[in-house]
Amino acid sequence: MVKQWFKSGSPWIWMTGGAVSISLISVIGLLAMIAWKGLSFFWPSQVVEMHLDGSVAKQTVIGEIYDREMVPKSRLEAAGFDLSGYNSEQIERLLVKTGNREYVELDFRWVLSTDIKSQSTPAELAVFERSKNGNFYGYVARVLEDGKVVTDQPIERLHELVERAVDLNDEALDLQNSEIGHINYELERLRLKEKSYQLDNDLTEEKLAELNARRAELREDYKVFEKRLFELRKQAKRDQVVVRDMRGEEVTLPLYQVLDVWFPNDMGFFAKVGHYLVQISKFVSDDPREANTEGGVFPAIFGTVFMVMLMAVIVTPFGVIAAIYLHEYAAKNAVTKMIRIAVINLAGVPSIVYGVFGLGFFVYMLGGSIDELFYPEAAPSPVFGTPGVIWSALTLAILTLPVVIVSTEEGLSRIPSSVRHGSLALGATQAETLWRIIVPMASPAIMTGLILAVARAAGEVAPLMLVGVVKMAPTLPLDGNFPYIHLDRKFMHLGFHIYDVGFQSPNVEAARPLVYATAFLLVTVIIALNITAIGIRNHLREKFRSLEH
Repeated sequence: MVKQWFKSGSPWIWMTGGAVSISLISVIGLLAMIAWKGLSFFWPSQVVEMHLDGSVAKQTVIGEIYDREMVPKSRLEAAGFDLSGYNSEQIERLLVKTGNREYVELDFRWVLSTDIKSQSTPAELAVFERSKNGNFYGYVARVLEDGKVVTDQPIERLHELVERAVDLNDEALDLQNSEIGHINYELERLRLKEKSYQLDNDLTEEKLAELNARRAELREDYKVFEKRLFELRKQAKRDQVVVRDMRGEEVTLPLYQVLDVWFPNDMGFFAKVGHYLVQISKFVSDDPREANTEGGVFPAIFGTVFMVMLMAVIVTPFGVIAAIYLHEYAAKNAVTKMIRIAVINLAGVPSIVYGVFGLGFFVYMLGGSIDELFYPEAAPSPVFGTPGVIWSALTLAILTLPVVIVSTEEGLSRIPSSVRHGSLALGATQAETLWRIIVPMASPAIMTGLILAVARAAGEVAPLMLVGVVKMAPTLPLDGNFPYIHLDRKFMHLGFHIYDVGFQSPNVEAARPLVYATAFLLVTVIIALNITAIGIRNHLREKFRSLEH
């Protein structure tokens, strides 16, 4: 029976199905673990007030419990803790985020459960999210509106004043980035234009007067916007809140540094859900702060998607043209075989090698030549002769080119020769046959190659570190200044953001949840790009299905 069962092939079917199931469960489990550790960070945790005494000096600690672990008693005693009164072999200790970074050595600390004499979660404990120095925990003592103490419903008024300060700060930032940033950009263009005239010995008095008149006009506009900017900042600095911290001292927090305030111990389930969704939306839409350990990742999301789309626009035509030449035009000889072997071997080259090639060829050679020919007035500051988004896209296009070529060739090989012969017999040229028949029928295979290319390019980090990605980009590659798309600018990337936050952060404990959240976001972006490409591929497959018959 067993022998017949093996001969029937059923064991191999079960083994194959089991392997697929295990792989699927592993992938789903990994994504679920990343999602849980990343997304749970945004849930408003309870703020605990602990009174400590024992192996530490008598004190009060206020903060959020981030983690728990059991530690051998012998290890703690070796570290100098006096635990002679406890018989347990293991002692629980808690990782507490205490915030208040200006007044404590570290905003994360370990607390032994044996030192906790009492513990409570008062409803009056507030969490202040700040633009600098992280969170602040404490009790609201007074709310000051324009120097006067608010006596009528101070907590409700505090929320209104925080929202007012955030709106004023956002308006000031928009003014600084749009109108004032545009004026600075135009002034720099005028400077380069004047230098260009000087290099060409074409700077006449008439042109100089025209440039100076334009500068004067821009500076007058700058004064108006600058006055408005200072007024907005002055209004944002009007109000303060006095908070009593865990030391028992009162600290005055200016509301222009406060982004949000909430009372997690006094929040119901639906209030927590609302706050949770708001925090996730901030993470996706805001700029990073505090060395990327706080705030959002919008510039990294934008940079990742922009660079991948630019790479796709570059790699698709080159890959398709190369595949068409190799399959339709190239002679079947030793040279063609060597080219195919080279293409396949290119897929196995380490990505960092592509980064070195991109830095040497694209950035220094090609970019430096472009600067010498078209931007001599910018010297010695480089324009294209420095890492930027265009060089990153080109480098990843070369990295993913073999995938597109191989996938497209496989699609072309599946098209019957009778289709080509029929088209040629009806009087169509070879070019018309390719354009109207062969390429449309092979378009699903082309999209498959593009899907694989996008999946690999979106997760690459090593080559980008050499050819364009940075820890913090001051501006996006896309803005309102002509020519609107600035391919020479550096950019942020989700993959590099994960590396920077996880391994280069000065505050490891604060950065750890953001590593998981950013990793889950990167996977989500890749899945979204792939689903979009798969949808286009399925549409093309249905559209040209009649040609296959």
